[in-house]
Amino acid sequence: MRVLLTGGSGSVGKAVVDRLARKGYSVLVIGRRADMQFEGAEYQSCDINDYAALRQVIRGCEAVIHLAAIPNPAKGTPEQIFDINCTGTFNVFQAAAEEGITRIIQASSINATGQYFGVKPAPLHYLPIDEDHPVFGTDAYSFSKHVIEEIGEFFWERAGISSLAYRLPYIAPVGYAENLQPGRERIQRMAADLLSRSSDERRDWFNRSWQAYNDFRAKRPYETPGLARQLMGEMSEEERAAISMMGNRVNFFTMLDERDSAQAMEKGLTAQFSGAHTLFINDSQNWTGVDSKVLAELFFADVSAFRKELIGTETLVSIDRAREMIGFEPEFSFA
Repeated sequence: MRVLLTGGSGSVGKAVVDRLARKGYSVLVIGRRADMQFEGAEYQSCDINDYAALRQVIRGCEAVIHLAAIPNPAKGTPEQIFDINCTGTFNVFQAAAEEGITRIIQASSINATGQYFGVKPAPLHYLPIDEDHPVFGTDAYSFSKHVIEEIGEFFWERAGISSLAYRLPYIAPVGYAENLQPGRERIQRMAADLLSRSSDERRDWFNRSWQAYNDFRAKRPYETPGLARQLMGEMSEEERAAISMMGNRVNFFTMLDERDSAQAMEKGLTAQFSGAHTLFINDSQNWTGVDSKVLAELFFADVSAFRKELIGTETLVSIDRAREMIGFEPEFSFA
């Protein structure tokens, strides 16, 4: 199978190239830079917002893995984010439709839910969160990721392109697990301290910490490079600890090894499905070493509905649909 890969220079892209090359795929990587090289793949310079050039390079491919995007709100203005992430994605699907390509795997984001980068708190109705949960985007990046999921739906209805939009969390490079121990220990100490308090005291800590985080995010700290670090530096140690814990909350204490992101991309190319679908792709376990029931009790105290019983450290972001649809199962867990 000949596969076009957009945005191959990131950690996901490099892992995908490595996996597909080892599996015998013919891979053509495109990006805006003129001097890139990829072992096991061809490379051509092409901007996805140059539709005529895109149409030429996509010709002859049988599937597309679309990763090219502005990766967070600090990397561009809202209009730039929408243009590259949304218009660029529309161009990829449109060119594929014109060339008769009927399979696209694209990178959405866990942030499509609006939980982390949003300038307002996104309602969280139940845990584990899954693909049926409503989204609430209040920043351009999160909004753009929801829009690209809708673009997939549009091109299924219009052109019969079957696609998957993967809601990816932080993608960790190989060896990253070695860096996690200090963070694990901080959360474990915080959890132990909170569990030693009365239920009223725990609830009071949660309400104060959650309010502090929402006051923090209202200042749009993630939309200006360095602003979040500056604001955190002006806080007391106790305030920083609370903001950090709530920041982990809105990331659901999850991440993914880059090799498992590549696994999901390849399985999406070959899985038997039709239609346009959104899938959470993340680790099967939380990374903290704390039971997920405890994390829910302490850091999601405003959530009372659970769609399943949480066992051990299993993920707070359901990957059941990915398991069923593409046979995804993480091989490099951070648990």
